[in-house]
Amino acid sequence: MQFSEKRNLTRWIIIISSFLIASLILWNTYVFFQIFKEEERNKMELWATAQQSLNNANEFTDIELPSYILTNNKTIPLILTDKNGKIVSNLNLGEIEKDTAKVKAFLKVIKNQNEPIKVQFATDNYNLLYYGDSAMLNKLKYYPIALLLVAFLFGGVVYNFYRATKMATQNKLWAGMAKETAHQIGTPLSSLIGWLELLKLENIDETTIDEIEKDINRLQTITDRFSKIGSEPVLEKRDIIAETKSSFEYLQARTSKQVSFEFRAPTKPLYVSLNPTLHSWTIENLVKNSIDAMKGKGKLSIEIVEGDAFIYITVTDSGSGIPKNKFKTIFEPGYTSKKRGWGLGLSLTKRIVQEYHKGKIRVVSSEIGKGTTMQISFKKES
Repeated sequence: MQFSEKRNLTRWIIIISSFLIASLILWNTYVFFQIFKEEERNKMELWATAQQSLNNANEFTDIELPSYILTNNKTIPLILTDKNGKIVSNLNLGEIEKDTAKVKAFLKVIKNQNEPIKVQFATDNYNLLYYGDSAMLNKLKYYPIALLLVAFLFGGVVYNFYRATKMATQNKLWAGMAKETAHQIGTPLSSLIGWLELLKLENIDETTIDEIEKDINRLQTITDRFSKIGSEPVLEKRDIIAETKSSFEYLQARTSKQVSFEFRAPTKPLYVSLNPTLHSWTIENLVKNSIDAMKGKGKLSIEIVEGDAFIYITVTDSGSGIPKNKFKTIFEPGYTSKKRGWGLGLSLTKRIVQEYHKGKIRVVSSEIGKGTTMQISFKKES
């Protein structure tokens, strides 16, 4: 048996054993509750017998034992009525003993708890003894519920622990696959760079060479991105306007002319701590997401605004829009409105912005059929 199979088997043994133990405790508690309830019933029947003996006593009857039994009950609440239902006396009702209305209300409650006991005095003369559960029995009654809640809480903790462990293993797998992808791309990329150098020696249009070189540089950037997944990125003090504009212009040159691009930013440099490679990935994801939302036709603008402590980057499109109840869902892994794709773009973007750069990303506004505005914020560097 492999290690992973043994570990899964151990997990299930722990979970099943825990629920078996909890079930046994619940069952024993239920049995104990029934025994305790039966004991209280016996005490009340004994109390009724003592009441009957005391009522039928004469001058020769020893009333010491019945009196002791009647006065010894200090825990079980009871109400004694005549055969017509009129309250004769009550005991152990606490603060409500002198409040007639509350005693009558309590009588209705305990009628549903236990069967009354008949206290026979004569052939046609009797009282009815109604009694409720003692404070101890009431606590014991809710103990199984509390235990069930604890069991469910424990189960939830165990489930979340193993789920988190599984997700951590998956994250390591994805990180390993990303690094391996970067490594595999590196070999043909090196070859392409060599071929590019040979092309430069030929009489080929320089514009064509420049565009090929840009695409090769782009492949190098993508390789660099994948190699950084799962690793702590190095942040540098960079001009966020220049870094954002560089990615924006690259995408603009390779996008259909049916998309109208606009870039607005202050003329002076604005510095933040960022990783240029990962930041370009962020801008690319947001821009491509906007183009997809517009189905390749519309208006897209990026604006950079300087705040007191933060730099804000807003990306606005004239696309299909996002329902308000999906503002947070779109950042979850696997969420996508497209027929193709894995729904990792915005999830990855959020991770880059919030975990790696300690920034924030959110949907500022969106209207169905009119477009969406998303915003990234980074702490400003002096």
